[in-house]
Amino acid sequence: MATQAPAKKTSTQTKAKRTAPAGKANGKKSCSVAGCKRGYRAKGLCFFHYKKWRAGELPHARYKTCSNAECKKKVAEHGMCEEHFKAWKSSRKGAVAPAAAAAA
Repeated sequence: MATQAPAKKTSTQTKAKRTAPAGKANGKKSCSVAGCKRGYRAKGLCFFHYKKWRAGELPHARYKTCSNAECKKKVAEHGMCEEHFKAWKSSRKGAVAPAAAAAA
């Protein structure tokens, strides 16, 4: 069996460089993030900052986050994520451990 050499790419086969999506409102509004001059896309943000907002990377997150430092999980109860809430609840004074409650 003879192997074929890979075909050379011609200039028409190379991908064109994509540009950023055009902003809405015909350039009358710009991104609400300080120092950003990109056009408004959604929720007052440009496409770049909107993508970061959806990923939870901006200070004003997509949803309320846990009050514990460095935790960006979604709030479940009392301003904490489910993990931190369970830890807080089990550490409370007079709290009955789940194993002790099952034995009683």
